[in-house]
Amino acid sequence: MNKIQHNSEVTLHYKLSLEDGTMVETSYNDEPLTVIIGDGILTEGMEQALLNHTEGNKISSVIIPEHGFGYPDENNQHSIPADDFPPDLTPEPGQIIAFDGPDNQEIPGTILEINSNEVIVDFSHPLAGHTLLFEADIINVKLPQEHD
Repeated sequence: MNKIQHNSEVTLHYKLSLEDGTMVETSYNDEPLTVIIGDGILTEGMEQALLNHTEGNKISSVIIPEHGFGYPDENNQHSIPADDFPPDLTPEPGQIIAFDGPDNQEIPGTILEINSNEVIVDFSHPLAGHTLLFEADIINVKLPQEHD
């Protein structure tokens, strides 16, 4: 059986959850995910957890922030005038809101603080600073020379 290595094409079902068991995302209710190891779709920790496993393996791994989504960065915190928010949207601390970014891409921002005339938003990845539980069922593995 093929062991997962760098540049392998891997098809898997996965579940990502917070340490307290809160589900972040899963593919189990949908189509499996196919990725190339090293293409940046998965975090470093998720890829490391998959390496050397084979088709049919079930894995469970704890991903620390350094190997997941990193830590929140103070340089990603920005003050936005409260008047810039639509009247039908009342921001609350902890809320994640999609903002328009460069090239019309949506950027998630976490509301940190609300003052009378400004809202402090953290544009670090919403999972930054979190230790995660990564579970996966490996469905198929193609070595680098077997795909493309």
